Amino acid sequence: MHLYLSSFRVGGRADELRSLAAGRPIGFVPNALDHVAPDARAESNTRSLTDVRGVGLDVRPVDLRDYFGDPRALRAALAPLGGVWVRGGNTFVLRQAMRLSGFDAVLRELTASDFLYGGYSAGICVLAPSLDGLQHVDDPTARPYVESEVVWDGVGLLPYLVLPHYKSDHPESAAIDREVEYCTANGIPFRTLRDGEVIVMKDVDPTVVA
Repeated sequence: MHLYLSSFRVGGRADELRSLAAGRPIGFVPNALDHVAPDARAESNTRSLTDVRGVGLDVRPVDLRDYFGDPRALRAALAPLGGVWVRGGNTFVLRQAMRLSGFDAVLRELTASDFLYGGYSAGICVLAPSLDGLQHVDDPTARPYVESEVVWDGVGLLPYLVLPHYKSDHPESAAIDREVEYCTANGIPFRTLRDGEVIVMKDVDPTVVA
């Protein structure tokens, strides 16, 4: 698996994102905003989708709500795709959607392939072993789905928590400072990213990821 982890939107290594996609279609996962009012959500998702298409990628929407309770159908929908782009928003909402659809389990199955996981903000925070610490910036009580409950464990594709928007011109930067203090005090492994910065990991070893 290849990881393209951006602090905010596409970030400063778009050429590498395009290279990792290798001309394959990419799924766009919008669910981190499912708790937001429909009009605002649609506007923001359109902007985020346009950002990724602007890099030159063939991007196709993959709404995890369409696959709640049916991971087999999700697996089939992802089969013709070379990767996904997972937008930012509320990490806890995104994590709920991942669990309800089985997306988390499917991702773990794909770690031995050349599948690309790209995203920003909540889309990368969710890969940690645990979401503990993120409650300082995201509301863990946001539950937009009838079937949902708060999920504190992360997907576990990374051994640490990525904290985006660090020391950046972003509305959440002050809250990220509190997250850094919390993680430091509680021995939670983390890595900070400033807006524009990107972590690129090629051929992630599935025996190393959690």
